[in-house]
Amino acid sequence: MAVIGVDIAKRSFDLAVLQSNGKHRTKGRLSNDPSGFAVFADWLQQHAEPGAWIVMEATGTYHEALAEHFHALGYRIAVLNPAQIARYAQSQLQRSKTDKLDAKLIATYGQRHEDSLRAWHPEPVSIRTLRALTRRLEDLQSLRQMELNRLEVSPEKVQNSIQAVVQRLDEQIAWTLEQIKRHIDDDPDLSGKRDLLVSIDGIADKTAALILAELGDIGRFADARAVTAFAGLNPRLQESGLYRGHIGISCMGSVRLRSALYLPAVVALTYNPAIKAQAERLKTRGKKGKQTVCAAMRKLLTIAYGVLKSGKPFDPALAIAH
Repeated sequence: MAVIGVDIAKRSFDLAVLQSNGKHRTKGRLSNDPSGFAVFADWLQQHAEPGAWIVMEATGTYHEALAEHFHALGYRIAVLNPAQIARYAQSQLQRSKTDKLDAKLIATYGQRHEDSLRAWHPEPVSIRTLRALTRRLEDLQSLRQMELNRLEVSPEKVQNSIQAVVQRLDEQIAWTLEQIKRHIDDDPDLSGKRDLLVSIDGIADKTAALILAELGDIGRFADARAVTAFAGLNPRLQESGLYRGHIGISCMGSVRLRSALYLPAVVALTYNPAIKAQAERLKTRGKKGKQTVCAAMRKLLTIAYGVLKSGKPFDPALAIAH
């Protein structure tokens, strides 16, 4: 079965497929829009059978339209974490980086790991809308903080302008928060999951919305370890030879999830019985503050996964037992 590697940028994409002779067939600089998709579809008719794999990296939102288009045409789509391809490139000692080379690398990786490729499916519109709203909220809050930072060092003559921008941003933030609440309230599935998440001590409505938006379909994760890896909260041991380093977190996953879980984890260290008990155990083992907070973030996300998977509200006794 052919595996087509696709390297996608904002405006264009490149194709490659590994042939039986060990060489790649390529096609480059197709426009990342319906006209480019049509050219790609014709190319597939000539060089791939129906149901072939099309493999690409998750590139923000740039890959989504192409993935949806060819999923609808019956091709199998695999969307990989860019870290997977980066590690594979290092293992192959690839020093150069071009769009065509990246497409070849993705195609080769997909061909050699075909048995482990996981089929991608379009997410429901409700999840995509929620994600757009929560990310817009994050953007607005970042802009507000930037303006406040400017206010501290700006001359008096420009302060009125900055304050006017902050006021407008405050209005937009309030509007976006209301839209997030309404969107979840109007969707029985999302509202039920939100209620499960806020049953966890430390998680409030805003964090629950972001967790739902970023995780998407919880069924795509095999277990809690897969969820913590997605968030970059999985432990990573650093050691070499006789050196025995500390255990940190990989930081290879969703920055948004990690950022969103930090303050809830700090709150949970005081108010969540399961996380408080974990922190006390870690303290007796000499763990430092940062390590304790990271462990609390990981535990909080694991609990969130558990309530969503089971459909049952948070049970402190059960969480402490695990």
